Amino acid sequence: MIVLAVVMFSVLNPPTTHTMWSEGIRIGEPVDQLWVDAEDIAPVMLRSVVAAEDANFCEHWGFDMTAIRAAIAQGAKRGGSTISQQVAKNVYLWQGRSWVRKALEGVLTPGVELFWSKRRILEVYLNVAEFDEGVFGVEAAARHYFGAGPDELSPRQAALLAAVLPSPKKRNAARPTAFLNKRARSIQDGAETIRRDGRAACFEDT
Repeated sequence: MIVLAVVMFSVLNPPTTHTMWSEGIRIGEPVDQLWVDAEDIAPVMLRSVVAAEDANFCEHWGFDMTAIRAAIAQGAKRGGSTISQQVAKNVYLWQGRSWVRKALEGVLTPGVELFWSKRRILEVYLNVAEFDEGVFGVEAAARHYFGAGPDELSPRQAALLAAVLPSPKKRNAARPTAFLNKRARSIQDGAETIRRDGRAACFEDT
């Protein structure tokens, strides 16, 4: 059953997620989300989210052991989840901290890596990630914050959206704080670095 669920969404787009459903109930209206294919997203957005969330995305099989060890060493100060783990959680599971959820995430993540391409993982991630209260996916986020399409995002705008992801209800890409501006500059530099050094090769449209 798990294998079927993983294989199915390697080609079919998830109609919703538990997080979108529960957030819609919380705010009392449907969330803002419209699916957009990877080819209709500015390439710099894909690179920005990798630079921000998982710089070794092209090099791991779902778990970044270096990041996990660093997370353990630093306790709750940083996270060790890869984009692949976040996709497994967002698409198939629920938010919150529990050993049951983490165990299921650990089972699902290798399946996602096995049956999905890296580009597909990023495509799904950018369509289900939360960017503001009731705003899910890069299409809604680009429109919400910048009045632009996801294919029109500049490197600066893409970096700001990526900087929002860890705390979408506390950060605002349209009105960045000094911290968010600094984080966005770092992400913008990182996105260019992984383009130059080849760490974006596994998901670039060639």
